[in-house]
Amino acid sequence: MISQPPAAQQALALQQEVQECRFYPELVWATIASALGSQRMLGYLVHHEASFATGDLQRHLTVLVLTDKQLIISHTDEQDAGDPDRAITSVEVIALRAIHSAAITRSVARPEKWPDRGAQLVEAWLAIAWGAASRLDIGPAACEDPQCTADHGWTGYLGPNDMTVRMSPAGDGELSVDKLIAFAQLLQDHIG
Repeated sequence: MISQPPAAQQALALQQEVQECRFYPELVWATIASALGSQRMLGYLVHHEASFATGDLQRHLTVLVLTDKQLIISHTDEQDAGDPDRAITSVEVIALRAIHSAAITRSVARPEKWPDRGAQLVEAWLAIAWGAASRLDIGPAACEDPQCTADHGWTGYLGPNDMTVRMSPAGDGELSVDKLIAFAQLLQDHIG
């Protein structure tokens, strides 16, 4: 587990990590700082990702900041409505008491060798639910009789889907994945 430096050092470390992303660092930091105010930072997580859409490279930066009472989530995207000279940034503040769950999931290759070196962490993700958004999966209902041709209507699943941050050692580096797991554990310690 990665140890967390004192709050003042964390703020400087977060500023430096945002700067190293080279993705509108002043805008991103101003967005985070406005929500953070004078609160004490307990930990943070930075996830910088790139994707290709319609032949264009689009970057996205997510920053999570944990305080004594809140989870601050900042998102910054490179383009808005196809305009390459525009960025969009947002910040959301969630009271820790409102968070229903924070789940850490690990995908492990050769799990029978865990925790030895033969096992490999392939991917990890942090899913956070606080009730702001849900996902509805709907499909045709069926019975257990494979010969049945009756219409059984529809069935579905409604589940929380507020936020997921997913990282892999191959795509983000081992240190970033370690930071994701450490932040997730810190968040789990502070919710409820």
